[in-house]
Amino acid sequence: VQLQASGGGLVQAGGSLRLSCAASGFTLDSSSVGWFRQVPGKKHEGISCISSSGLGFSANSMRGRFTISRDNAKNTVYLQMNSLKPEDTAVYYCAGRRAPMYSSTWRDVSLYDYWGQGTQVTVSS
Repeated sequence: VQLQASGGGLVQAGGSLRLSCAASGFTLDSSSVGWFRQVPGKKHEGISCISSSGLGFSANSMRGRFTISRDNAKNTVYLQMNSLKPEDTAVYYCAGRRAPMYSSTWRDVSLYDYWGQGTQVTVSS
C-alpha cells in the first residue's frame, strides 16, 4: 500500500500547480484522501479532504484557490492550486484513510492510515 505525491515545483506568485496523489495497493474511491502541508517547525496544516462518501471539505483560508478532485479510473486524487502566494510555500502531503471523513475529523492527522512522501512547493514573489 503506497501513496505517491507529485507535481510540486517552483512557481511565481499568482501561478498555478496541480498536485497528484496516486495510490497503489488500494482503491481511492473507497478511501478518504486529505491534502496537508507543512513548513519547518510547524504542524501539518489541513488543506482539503475528499471523503470516501464523496463529500469534500476545505480549509476556509484556501477555499476558492485550492480544489480537490478524484479520478477513480486513474486511482488518483488531485489538488489544483491557483493564485499561489509566497506563504503557500511548504511541503505538501497526501494521506489516505479507508473510512469516511467528516467535517469535524478530516484535519486530524492521526486518523489517516497512509501518507505520501511529500512534494515541495515553492512560490517566489
